[in-house]
Amino acid sequence: MSKDIEKILVAGPAWVGDMVMAQSLFMTLKQRSHPVDIDVLAPQWSNPILGRMPEVSNVINLPVKHGELGFISRYKIGKSLQSKKYDQAIITPRSYKSALVPFFSKATTRTGYRGEMRYGIINDIRALDKSILKQTVQRYVNLGLDKNNFSAPTIPFPKLTVDKNNLNQLLEKFNLDLNQPVIALLPGAEYGEAKRWPLDYYAVLAKKLNEQGLQVWILGSEKDHGAAESIAKNNSAINLCGKTNLEDCIDLLSVCKSAVTNDSGLMHIAAAVDIPVVAIYGSSTPDYTPPLTNKAKIQYLELDCSPCFKRVCPLGHMDCLRKITPDEVFSTVLKLDF
Repeated sequence: MSKDIEKILVAGPAWVGDMVMAQSLFMTLKQRSHPVDIDVLAPQWSNPILGRMPEVSNVINLPVKHGELGFISRYKIGKSLQSKKYDQAIITPRSYKSALVPFFSKATTRTGYRGEMRYGIINDIRALDKSILKQTVQRYVNLGLDKNNFSAPTIPFPKLTVDKNNLNQLLEKFNLDLNQPVIALLPGAEYGEAKRWPLDYYAVLAKKLNEQGLQVWILGSEKDHGAAESIAKNNSAINLCGKTNLEDCIDLLSVCKSAVTNDSGLMHIAAAVDIPVVAIYGSSTPDYTPPLTNKAKIQYLELDCSPCFKRVCPLGHMDCLRKITPDEVFSTVLKLDF
């Protein structure tokens, strides 16, 4: 590889939505005045997402469980990467362990925010000013800019590529057609129930959408299958949860008229395939993790108790979500015009 090409290793985040947002960092790196080659260190589950990002050259899988130190594994991976001679490593998480592979890889410059006693391991330490970098995506992108940048950066929106061949195979496999517009419902949220709009509300919404002549597809993981079954019980919604993988969700979402979603990884995927998104927020806030698109309508009540960022409602009433009614969301979906 030419010495004129800057080699960068990015230690990626550990959540689906965060990995989608990290594409904004990759795009920013590609905007440098010279050629840049980007490798991403990430959990294996993220391969389908990273494979849809043209900015990424190689994915280096990290065979360590979430939250596990795995010092020996990280040492071996880092040592195996020394021959790559990375000019820079960018560490998006703020943990000590996330900086180990870049350190052992002997990347020349190792960039990250001040975190868990990482002095010496990271040699380009950045201060995180949360009053300026209010959003997660801003914090990622800022790591790809000059150390002396002290303003909120411009954010290029993630854009995942779509595999048309895979899409056509999925339509045939599940006997799906596109003769009627499709609304995707994304009822999952891995973080916890305080981010999940009630299932009975999703069921009412699905019925109303069907009555308007709209198809409803429910997308999610195997963990969401039971929830999706309860949503589809008294309507014509098609439950695809657990029948598809992440890359399948990317392709299926790309042909939907819009998506109704919790603040979740699939919300960010829907935004990244450029479809209108109705995003419902409860314990979290769109000020911190908004859908990165100009085609979003936010449903957020900003109650006095919000955002609490808890997995389970500490007050037990879930008003931040239960007071967002199916009628309101239905009306928002019908008014979408992008």
